[in-house]
Amino acid sequence: MKKLFFTLVVAGFAFTANAQPPAGDAKPGEWYGDKVSTEGAMNITDVAAKLEGGSPAFEGVKVKAKIVEVCSKKGCWVKLELADGKTAMVKMKDYGFFLPLAAKGKTVVIEGDVSMKTTSVAELKHYAEDAKKSKEEIDAITEPQKEVKVMAKGIVVVE
Repeated sequence: MKKLFFTLVVAGFAFTANAQPPAGDAKPGEWYGDKVSTEGAMNITDVAAKLEGGSPAFEGVKVKAKIVEVCSKKGCWVKLELADGKTAMVKMKDYGFFLPLAAKGKTVVIEGDVSMKTTSVAELKHYAEDAKKSKEEIDAITEPQKEVKVMAKGIVVVE
């Protein structure tokens, strides 16, 4: 019985520890996921404009952007700054890596696939909960949103 209790306690602590964003300062040169070089990176705003103009998805592209939000639960998604106050949503490929909260405000180069997709109301509310938005802000989400999405294979901090 003691072994079972001990095992449950250890598993509980492990689960709690895993539910936190990674520690770190997200300093220039630090990378997450696959190692990424900065050569050939395009500005995310230019890529977004092409997608909004009807271009097909970009596969294996490198984009440079400023992070404006990091998932406060695990660091499992980030939002990038676009023009006119819009943002692009970034998820990590295969949920394989996370970013520290310190990445907010940093400029990064991301290698991955970029496309225009519609995000459901349920998913938007989930992200708002992760971001610790108020109940009123979450309840105000009533329509799906078409947005730029990035599936990141790797991210490197540049500034």
